[in-house]
Amino acid sequence: MSTRAERLPAPLARRIALAAQGFADPRPAGAVDTRQLRRVTSRLAVVQIDSVNVLSRSHYLPAFSRLGAYPRAALDGLAYRRRELFEYWAHEASFLPVRLQPFLRWRMAAAEQHAWGSMVRIQRERPGYVAEIEARVREGGPLKASDLLEPKPDRPGTMWNWHAGKVALEWLFYTGVLSARSRTAGFERVYDLTERVIPADVLAVPTPEPGVAFRELVRTAARALGVATERDLRDYFRLKPEPARQAIAELAEAGELQPVEVDGWGAPAWLDPEARRPRWIRARALLSPFDSLVWERPRVERIWGFRYRIEIYTPADKRVHGYYVLPFLLGDELVGRVDIKADRQAGVLRVQAAYTEDDVDRGLVATELAGELAAMADWMELDAVSVTGRGDLARDLQTVLGPAAEAG
Repeated sequence: MSTRAERLPAPLARRIALAAQGFADPRPAGAVDTRQLRRVTSRLAVVQIDSVNVLSRSHYLPAFSRLGAYPRAALDGLAYRRRELFEYWAHEASFLPVRLQPFLRWRMAAAEQHAWGSMVRIQRERPGYVAEIEARVREGGPLKASDLLEPKPDRPGTMWNWHAGKVALEWLFYTGVLSARSRTAGFERVYDLTERVIPADVLAVPTPEPGVAFRELVRTAARALGVATERDLRDYFRLKPEPARQAIAELAEAGELQPVEVDGWGAPAWLDPEARRPRWIRARALLSPFDSLVWERPRVERIWGFRYRIEIYTPADKRVHGYYVLPFLLGDELVGRVDIKADRQAGVLRVQAAYTEDDVDRGLVATELAGELAAMADWMELDAVSVTGRGDLARDLQTVLGPAAEAG
């Protein structure tokens, strides 16, 4: 039986997407507690981890964008002390609620089809060595890659310049034998046996059939996205097209996804039947490049008409907007972008470039962005915000922030 697709105006779809990601709720008026942080991580389900620290480790930013200032140690506590979150490969390397661990065991079991070359190769070519690394953790306790006296390969400038021990640890991590017990101050992963990391009640959950797991992952993605195309849904957990389509069809048949047509999207879409449909959004947030609201660039362009590319790996002379650029959300629109850097030695949050989108009130954007930058600087324990002259919004920002914001 076919269901007629509801037609959604594009602005409503945009508000649904923002509400699903937590931007319809006002920020807490008082101190943020663990309960509120847990609600954010549960709602998003995937909080991407990235090692770039030019501003802040990326996984700390989504909670700030939604809650305002909160103790970053509380997020670490959810993962490494309370064991409510765990690290695994989801969208990319991510924090996820531990309830999802059973639904990702199919990926662990099929690591040879999903892990990348060096990990698969070391298991095929040096299985004894991999077994030795596992035994060392089993008998000797938690282990870091730097504990292994292995020479690094001579591949300067490459992203994955791992020695054999690190590759073996990552294979064992991908297959679920090991999990992340903690991170060091330098952000190095500390590995331990999964049974010593993941709560026993989670490990005791029977491994679901792959079809059940795919449905749960798509269901989770649908709740986190609100309204989404097939590509959006499968991208959230990086699912292959065929099992994702099957899961979508089964959820639709069960009434857990509703077909919709969104004006201007040009592709069929699916709505979470329980998604909120707010009449307005009054958000104000700077967004990490790896925030789940904006990590899929075609979706960002489809919903907001906002063309966004991260330029970290682009040569400096070819960058359009800057090295580490954060989109600025105001209301329900992406109205600008800023290239920012935390100069911890000087105690300054440096705005290296600031741009507005077309047809926005530049004065209003400058005022609201200045407020958000000041809040971010305070949260990061930086003393001031400094703005350079690059970008069409920079001068307005300097004016709002006052003499202390002049480049120096």
